[in-house]
Amino acid sequence: MNRIDRISAILIQLQTRRIVKAGDIAAKFNVSLRTIYRDVRSLEEAGVPIIGEAGVGYSLVEGYRLPPVMFTREEATAFLTAEKFMEKMTDASTSAQYRSAMDKVRAILKTTEKDLLESIDGSIEVLKSQTQRRVNNNNHIQTILNGIAHKKILCIDYMAGYTQTKTNRHIEAVGIFYLDSYWHLIAYCRMRKDYRDFRLDRILQIQETDLVFEGNHPALKDYLAQTASEHQLETIVIKVESKIINFINEQRYYHGFVSEKQTGNFTEMTFLTVSIEGFVRWLMMFGDHAEIMAPQKVKDKVSEIAEAILKRNMATVPM
Repeated sequence: MNRIDRISAILIQLQTRRIVKAGDIAAKFNVSLRTIYRDVRSLEEAGVPIIGEAGVGYSLVEGYRLPPVMFTREEATAFLTAEKFMEKMTDASTSAQYRSAMDKVRAILKTTEKDLLESIDGSIEVLKSQTQRRVNNNNHIQTILNGIAHKKILCIDYMAGYTQTKTNRHIEAVGIFYLDSYWHLIAYCRMRKDYRDFRLDRILQIQETDLVFEGNHPALKDYLAQTASEHQLETIVIKVESKIINFINEQRYYHGFVSEKQTGNFTEMTFLTVSIEGFVRWLMMFGDHAEIMAPQKVKDKVSEIAEAILKRNMATVPM
């Protein structure tokens, strides 16, 4: 990226947040802090009202705005692709809000860019697999995000997955994330007095209360990272005959599937799991078509379970 493009990009970034740290800008553009200081000084000399405070960061004077930004064709196409994802992967309210935002984006595009989006609109689709669950249309996402923004306590009716019992909870929402065909909500549960992972499709009703919670919760990213480290995830690598992959495609995501690569007639698959025994018992369903590459403790667990099965069944064989 040349200097002119970088300075323009820095100005755009300054408009996206109230305060932007010089270190974050340097990391984004992979340049030194000295370069960022020089670029910001150039913006100031050009008349851009920037406020800089040591140890805090840069911000624009309140009320300063640039005219509408012109997007490149690649950026406009990326917006269209994201719109397709939003339509299929979020609730009705969030999807509608995104479509409204996209209308504003289209309004400032040049005629050639508008024509481009119209011409490729029918060439981009996001399809759900037959096993993927339908996204909940109860507009939970917007209610949750509003609760996070205003620190409002949310009241939910929740159906537990295993016990199939309904409970009423008052929660303090931390954040949401999408994983394995489901939206999840991390929140502090006042009933359990601890953080919990709630699946959005199991929330029967949700309502924002007038109560405001005090204090701060950890950032979602930090909470997820801490949870992963506390569980001490184990890396497992297996090699599976490619002809049976279609039979375990959906199940593998419930056992920590990370990646795969082809090696001849086999598919080498890597998993991160919190339970070696749970993984092994799943693996033994198709174990005659698989080979354990690592670690040794997984092989030992297979042998242990297989010997126990053999011993129990041999003991019950009639004489």
